Amino acid sequence: MLTILLLLAVPVALLGWAGWIFNRLVRLQNRSQASWSDVDVQLKRRHDLVGNLVETVKGYARHERSTLEQVIRVRTLAEDARNSGRPEFAGPAEERLTGGVRQLLALVEAYPDLKASERFLDLQRALTEVENALQNARRYYNAVVRDLNTRIQSFPDLLVSRTLGFEQREFFELQHPEETQAPRVEMDDG
Repeated sequence: MLTILLLLAVPVALLGWAGWIFNRLVRLQNRSQASWSDVDVQLKRRHDLVGNLVETVKGYARHERSTLEQVIRVRTLAEDARNSGRPEFAGPAEERLTGGVRQLLALVEAYPDLKASERFLDLQRALTEVENALQNARRYYNAVVRDLNTRIQSFPDLLVSRTLGFEQREFFELQHPEETQAPRVEMDDG
């Protein structure tokens, strides 16, 4: 009788253990998807703000067409990368967009009326806020992905993860550390 109980207890314990690991992996996978969604929301806000910023600058800097067109082009590429849902595509596209925004803000220096425009200042403040929120969302996403990937690669979780098809997620990385900083333009009172 004791042998039968042991024979039944071992598979039940193994099944319970596998279920516990599975649930932990599912929680991390869901957190990684939710945190990517947070990054995605911030990227969408950023893309909308960049569009508004370009339109505002257009009114003042009509002869700077090539810079404006380039920013619009990299914004479109960044939106396409964001819509792919693939962090490995979004990172490089966002770097190019940050470079375009920096060029746009440098262009603003030549237009004192634009620098003093309340609409421009509001957009600039909003862009800085979005960049900060995006940086926080990116950090959280990468932390969750790190935890998920560690579980998927670690014993004994890897036994369950491989058996049930859990896959590692990609980090949302920028190639150049300076790209993690919000674009800045100094506004002087002169």
